[in-house]
Amino acid sequence: MTSDTAGTLAPRLRADIERSGYYPDLVSDTLDTSLAGEPVLSYVVHHEATFDHDELRRHVTVLALTPTRLIVGHTDEHAADDTSTTAYATASTEAVRLERIDSVVVTRVAADAAKYRRGTPVREVVLTIGWGAVSRIELESASCGDPECDADHGYTGTASNDDLALRVSEAADGAEVVAQTLTFAGALSQATATRTR
Repeated sequence: MTSDTAGTLAPRLRADIERSGYYPDLVSDTLDTSLAGEPVLSYVVHHEATFDHDELRRHVTVLALTPTRLIVGHTDEHAADDTSTTAYATASTEAVRLERIDSVVVTRVAADAAKYRRGTPVREVVLTIGWGAVSRIELESASCGDPECDADHGYTGTASNDDLALRVSEAADGAEVVAQTLTFAGALSQATATRTR
């Protein structure tokens, strides 16, 4: 992806935000503030529509990689409520220093794995990024394997760090967004591999 210059969004990033059709000026202004003039090395724009009962709710996530940070932007729309007589949107960004990123997990779903060859497009990608802001612990009762044993063996479990999970699919988002997500995951993995703590 093209680098950003002089505090304005990279032309391709801006074009992809415009193409999503989801409050592009609000999304761009929000990102521009967090980018603070740093160049954009790689990015993903993911527009998602979900149904909430009989209403359509839209949401856009923009991930932007700079030389020093991961910028995570979310924009959501809300129906009129006690605080507003009209529908409104909230846009927020989080800037995460690259040295804080603990894990970059990429899960690929291949349609016909037996016929898969290197470089073949995949059907779906899930990108999970952890930097310690959100931790999840799953516990279950421990046992010794003896079906007759009724002793208390305490608990066993796993702790995971998954601050962001982004799922894109060819069917919902298009092959270009799936490929863009894989490119972004590779760039982020490379950037975090070269950082020392």
